[in-house]
Amino acid sequence: MNTRSKIAVLGMVALSFAFSGKVTAQVMKEKTVMVGGAPMYPSKNIIENAVNSKDHKTLVAAVKAAGLVETLQGAGPFTVLAPTDAAFAKLPKGTVETLVKPENKEMLTKILTYHVLAGKYSAKDIWAAVKAGNGKSMMKTVEGEGLTFWTKGKDLYIQDAKGNNAKVTIADVNQSNGVIHVIDTVLMP
Repeated sequence: MNTRSKIAVLGMVALSFAFSGKVTAQVMKEKTVMVGGAPMYPSKNIIENAVNSKDHKTLVAAVKAAGLVETLQGAGPFTVLAPTDAAFAKLPKGTVETLVKPENKEMLTKILTYHVLAGKYSAKDIWAAVKAGNGKSMMKTVEGEGLTFWTKGKDLYIQDAKGNNAKVTIADVNQSNGVIHVIDTVLMP
């Protein structure tokens, strides 16, 4: 390798380090929220962040099984009510294993899209809607049915069509294509 080639290679390496340093510095400046032991970056989309949460392995596997990865990587915006692995563990034994089977894709998709609202709704937005609704607010999901939001003290809750209640345990996890609110119970249409 001649001197000119060596300089060109060194220059490319230096540029790649400089560029990655800029990206790293930019990501480090972002206001992140820790979910499942991992920082959630507002510059990343819902899927890019969710795959890093150790508390959402079941949800990520279900989203993949339902074929919703591309959708949740899309422009959105979406508000995702994200049940933790502990929330899925509350379901009757064998439920998750049954739902992720290919023959149950339609039902799984229905359940997962019941956890998504079209648009970006911060906790503040939802609290305002609850206040305006005299203590409750009904919001339509992407699946088509509604969820009822309500508050108790400083906590935000969601009631599904079956009467189950989920508590928002981590609110306002901003994403490039929406927002995630972590919940402690799987919602059922």
